[in-house]
Amino acid sequence: MHEVRDPELPGRLLSVERDALLPLLRARGDGDFALPVTACPGWTVRDVLAHCSAALSRVVESRYEKDVFSPASNQRDIDERAGWTTARILDELDHGMTEAGPVIAKAGGVLDGVALGEWVHAGDVRDALGEPGAYAGAGLPFALALLAQVTGARGHVPLHADLDDADEPVRLGDASGERPPARFIGDGPTLMRLYAGRPVDGVPYELAGVEAAELNIFG
Repeated sequence: MHEVRDPELPGRLLSVERDALLPLLRARGDGDFALPVTACPGWTVRDVLAHCSAALSRVVESRYEKDVFSPASNQRDIDERAGWTTARILDELDHGMTEAGPVIAKAGGVLDGVALGEWVHAGDVRDALGEPGAYAGAGLPFALALLAQVTGARGHVPLHADLDDADEPVRLGDASGERPPARFIGDGPTLMRLYAGRPVDGVPYELAGVEAAELNIFG
């Protein structure tokens, strides 16, 4: 489905997510930003947002140190924003989600995973805030398409996904045919959770031909 990269896809996903997430965050009280994020142990909602805004600023400004996006680098970015107001972090995030798309498009695919990670972290934040449909919403179709694009480019384990909430199946991972594709039956948010290494406890789905841990692209 995605043998030819769509360079505009990461930017579309970021734009859709910006329009959904930023109004939600700007309406929240200060205490909400101190809530822990289960998917990111040791980080609060504010920390996750600081990480996200910093990562996009790096993309926009082409600032890549030797250990960029490593756990140590991510923590430094968060620490550097410790004295910022929450409003300033949200402004930086807004700017990054607006401006990073064209930069990612020109990068040839090496930064596509950054946009996907931003969408996943937005889901982590919604989950921490108790919002319904944390990994769903208007961005889900774009996230699924980008997931197919990223996993295909990386030669990830092939998988055929029959989604309850989509008209067409999604094919992910290596399309060479060297390995029979695994099979997933369930909904889109659950599939995204599996690929992001997020909990899927209590959610019905079927997975055959691959272990869930093999799907994690961020592990």
